[in-house]
Amino acid sequence: MKKVITNHEAPAARGPYSQAIAAGDFVFVAGQIPIDPKTGNLVEGDIGVLTMRVLDHIEAILQAAGLELKHIVKTDIFLKDLNDFQAMNAAYAKRFGSGAALPARVTIQAAKLPMDCRIEISCVAYKGL
Repeated sequence: MKKVITNHEAPAARGPYSQAIAAGDFVFVAGQIPIDPKTGNLVEGDIGVLTMRVLDHIEAILQAAGLELKHIVKTDIFLKDLNDFQAMNAAYAKRFGSGAALPARVTIQAAKLPMDCRIEISCVAYKGL
């Protein structure tokens, strides 16, 4: 059985999809971009600021499912420009720390992202951790 997960502290879905779906012990979070949920506008700033905003959204959605960032087992990161990788990675590391149990991750450059933003992140979290 699957359950829709939502949190008003993250941007509402802008199409025929859910912010997240819980299926068994897994929560699948849809791609999040750096939008201000109150205005619907993209947040401005460097890639570090944008990465933190996206992770704020993911954290809020996970909280609605009773989870935290530590429950994430996989992230997919899409960057408009792979030259932003090092700065994004530094911001990402601030939120996830270091250690042996960091999420598996894919990071790719995408030709175009929603609203022409610079970063999008989706993830899978596991309740059993």
